[in-house]
Amino acid sequence: MILTLTVNPAIDRNVAADRLVFEDRGYILSTRESAGGRGINASCVIESFGGQTLAVAVSGGANGARFEEYLRGCRFPVEVVPIRSEIRTNLAITDKQGLTVKLNEAGPRLEPDEVERLEQVVRSKLDQASWLMLCGSLPPGVPADFYARLIEAARQKKVKTLLDTDGDALQAGIQARPTAVAPNQQEADRLLGRALLTRTQFLDAARRMKDLGGESVMLSLGSRGAIGNNAEGLIEVTPPRVDAVCPIGAGDAMAAAFAWAMERRGDFADAVRWGVACGTASARLPGLCFASLQQTEEVYRQVEVRRAAPERH
Repeated sequence: MILTLTVNPAIDRNVAADRLVFEDRGYILSTRESAGGRGINASCVIESFGGQTLAVAVSGGANGARFEEYLRGCRFPVEVVPIRSEIRTNLAITDKQGLTVKLNEAGPRLEPDEVERLEQVVRSKLDQASWLMLCGSLPPGVPADFYARLIEAARQKKVKTLLDTDGDALQAGIQARPTAVAPNQQEADRLLGRALLTRTQFLDAARRMKDLGGESVMLSLGSRGAIGNNAEGLIEVTPPRVDAVCPIGAGDAMAAAFAWAMERRGDFADAVRWGVACGTASARLPGLCFASLQQTEEVYRQVEVRRAAPERH
């Protein structure tokens, strides 16, 4: 079973517009709300692929009540940890050309007793899990080493871990030696303190993140695919060219498909290929939608995997 954790969930409000332009009006075509958060999204993908998953998430306030109502429509089990504050609302606007603007609230402050209770719930589920996915940002009140502590706890239970976060939580978490770390390009920029622009810089970033503690690295490059790095060396994984309709959630789909494939076969290069395929297939869909296994398989057959030069430059 793949256990996912969403410490900072949200009501995701996704708006489709005809166009996004400066100093002129666009028109809203549709608006949709759903239960949001990287871990929730990951569990959606894993369940749709036929995998077993359990999502753990906090919830509080009126937004929390709506969040839980939306979750009741999901086909996977969810363990909700109540908090006293209101969970956040995130806004994403995408136009017909695929241009996207995302505006996220920071999230509610969690009190020390709430953080402790959440950690206890996750620890109590580890005996049932093969993988633990630590997904998304940490809201105020949650210490930066929270994910690091859970990585250590999972290791003691022989549960593999995937770290998919940003900022201080990524900095602390990667040092705890997760099984896999899956940042996107912007998150890697911030972690390494430099702008990543060229192929050479991407390859070097994947090396450096492995040196920092990740047993394996999957650096997401959006439409350009991903760089993978593990004990067998560096790989470059390139998707076919597609028309991206809505890239929102594609990174979550990528991480989920990677974990699903790793649990199924344990082949790192193949798992990165599945991840790139699912992220690419999801970006072709309108709104916040995730590709089915069949849609992902169609793209998977077109994804190229090649070994990168092992030497350092």
